Amino acid sequence: MRADRLVSLVLLLRQRGRLSADTLARELEVSTRTVLRDIEALSAAGVPVYAERGRHGGFALLPGFRTELTGLNHEEALALLIAGSRRGAQAFGLGSALASAMLKVADALPDSSRDSAADAVQRLLIDPETDLLSRRQLTEEAPDGVVAEVRRAVLAGRKLRIHYAALGQEPKWRTVDPIGMVTVRDQGYLLAAREGEDRTYRLSRISAAEKLTETAERPDLVDLDRAWRERSVRFRTGGDQVTVLARVNPKRREELVGTALAVLAEAKADAGAEAGAKGGAADGWLRMEVTFQDERHAEWALWQLATDAEVLAPQWLRNSLHDRAAAIASRYERHPES
Repeated sequence: MRADRLVSLVLLLRQRGRLSADTLARELEVSTRTVLRDIEALSAAGVPVYAERGRHGGFALLPGFRTELTGLNHEEALALLIAGSRRGAQAFGLGSALASAMLKVADALPDSSRDSAADAVQRLLIDPETDLLSRRQLTEEAPDGVVAEVRRAVLAGRKLRIHYAALGQEPKWRTVDPIGMVTVRDQGYLLAAREGEDRTYRLSRISAAEKLTETAERPDLVDLDRAWRERSVRFRTGGDQVTVLARVNPKRREELVGTALAVLAEAKADAGAEAGAKGGAADGWLRMEVTFQDERHAEWALWQLATDAEVLAPQWLRNSLHDRAAAIASRYERHPES
């Protein structure tokens, strides 16, 4: 809306000082001509914006002008600015709205506090894009238009028609009753019901969405946190899951727990009973019973631990890891130097 854009334009000039029309156009994602029209509208409304010509010219506000955005103390504004640095809003298609809101939050601070808050935000990082091993944290993004349509249906309580591609299947249309939206590790999900059955859809797999006029069949009140926990439990206990019994170096425990669906049992390994394992006794290692989504998931997770884990059961997984290791060893077999 134009009113929101005009507010954002004023806030940009207040917080950054003199800006060129091209810079304002990029920030507001509009054309330069639109910026010039907005400047004229602000001037006509009594906002003291003026133009400076020349190589380093641009538009600026008269010193001392401020908008009427009050009500936040320094700590409250800092908390919102830090929260606004998270990427969750992107998962719900609210990235541009978040950017506009953060401008207003920053402008609510007194001049004496604005610089310190900006410095604090620079020194507190949440959910970086890469971990300590320089692995990029990959996220799957859905088109903004699709997410916005899903969000509108959720908030309006209307049925939703989505073109959805389930894992390993061709996309197809289906009509659902939207219940809510959840973001987990920057992945967005739609919680819905279809023909009376609970369904969970990953937003990145929805290629098109249409809000219908028919009222959605859903409860008036919902506890999304509880609903998500219940669906997570059903997910972990369904499908072609695999249970693995393994000895694990305690230094790699968290890595295994982070990839497994659930830990069913855990105890210190019996050094006497398992001392025959290659590489020495099991003293200090953990004996863990964990579940994985399927055979491929189990093999991948245990392979990552290399010699810091030994599968005790099932036998097929031991054989599979042995065959993989043997193939690697064969590929890199040492040859006498000529």
